[in-house]
Amino acid sequence: MLRNGAAQVFRQLIRHQSTDTSLILERSINRVQLLGRVGQDPVMRQVEGRNPVTIFSMATNEMWRSGDVETSPAGDVSQKTTWHRVSIFKPGLRDVAYQYVKKGSRVLVEGKLDYGEYVDKNNVRRQATTIIAGERGEHPLRHISHSQTFYIFITINFLKLF
Repeated sequence: MLRNGAAQVFRQLIRHQSTDTSLILERSINRVQLLGRVGQDPVMRQVEGRNPVTIFSMATNEMWRSGDVETSPAGDVSQKTTWHRVSIFKPGLRDVAYQYVKKGSRVLVEGKLDYGEYVDKNNVRRQATTIIAGERGEHPLRHISHSQTFYIFITINFLKLF
């Protein structure tokens, strides 16, 4: 036990004092959770030589009261809507999302942020931020309705059995 603890301390000491990048094995987190409504029916696209991808837009809302809430609790309520692009590459998940997620559905998406570039129709280079759903975690996509909660990840885990 003491030997293992000493070895861990030694490795940490070497890791912090070394400039050799091969010894530095740091972990990082790139995780996103969004709860909102789907803005359009999902679209499945496939570029030659690549796996298909299911893409949809999603809106999240932020609400706040303007003014001093303590003196005037009936202040004006303001709202900001932010649109997100969600891409799903994972084979079972992309098919289930394409089939069951529809415009107006309330969904919880878990994934990672991805930044990339593309060239639009006018040959202008543009930057895009995308949420890649289902990269990590057990519950990458959940469909939530007011009357019931339908968890799409259960279907995906079922598909993995076959």
